[in-house]
Amino acid sequence: MNLDLVSNVLADEPPYRLQQIWEWTAGGASSYGEMTNLPARTRALLEERVPFSTLELVHEAHAKDGTVKALFHTHDGHPIEAVLMRYRDGRRSVCISSQSGCPLTCTFCATGRMRFRRNLDAWEILDQALHFRRVEPIDHVVFMGMGEPMLNVDAVLAAARRLPDMGVTPRRTTISTVGWLPGLKRFVDEVDEPIRLALSLHAPADALRSELMPVNDRYPLEDVIAECRRYVELRRRKVFVEYVMLAGVNDGPEHARALAVLLDRKVFKVNLIPYNPTGMYDGSPRDAIAAFKAVLDNAHLPATVRLTRGRDIAAACGQLAATA
Repeated sequence: MNLDLVSNVLADEPPYRLQQIWEWTAGGASSYGEMTNLPARTRALLEERVPFSTLELVHEAHAKDGTVKALFHTHDGHPIEAVLMRYRDGRRSVCISSQSGCPLTCTFCATGRMRFRRNLDAWEILDQALHFRRVEPIDHVVFMGMGEPMLNVDAVLAAARRLPDMGVTPRRTTISTVGWLPGLKRFVDEVDEPIRLALSLHAPADALRSELMPVNDRYPLEDVIAECRRYVELRRRKVFVEYVMLAGVNDGPEHARALAVLLDRKVFKVNLIPYNPTGMYDGSPRDAIAAFKAVLDNAHLPATVRLTRGRDIAAACGQLAATA
């Protein structure tokens, strides 16, 4: 729903009309016809001039665990994916994309092997969440889909700030970054809302991290960790660390010990992610993940192991590649 376009089309309508339309849309309406407090002529004009979504749904895949992956095309034909994750405790979390493809080429991520197309605008980002909101209420959103959110920080923040209208509070909104410092610094300085910050780390030292994530050559660990510390000092909120477990690469006890030294337990909470195969690495076995976590536990560094969702439809962490 591109409200900028709606505003242009309804330039002669009362100013409150835009808010009426957005309230219906954020509440899960699936067509202009449902907006019964709008005049019939206004609904007809919108149906003629403004697509209800900025995205075209191309395909949906449904996993055994209830996860749903949607493949969309933008108006100019660029592919993006978003995922609805359903949990037994009733949570409904949507993982959304901020770019079509990603220019940062992390070696373990399927999106990194795609051709980068462009940044998404705020309405294209919101329409991913709205697609699933029309199916059922949602209560969490994570910017962990395709792309690096801090490379598109204006559109990402504009979208995030509209999520409460859909029932997703800032505390249930998480924006992830590999540590792209220009955008991260803006996030730290400008975002007063309690939106959560996650750091995609995946290695405890520069040499290994640069092998896995070329962006580390530009923005090394020392600088990124320092900015995360500044975030905690300024905002009084912990940073979530994402750490994908790659067999024989970053999952040894020496890596865990180095991670415990690198990360201040008062600043960071670690989320260990079982690797979802994308062709280049093998995932760490369960006993290796448990041993890694035990080292962090002994160092009193808070750590959890992520529950994998949607692996059978290539909807899990690191698997999004805009394929059906």
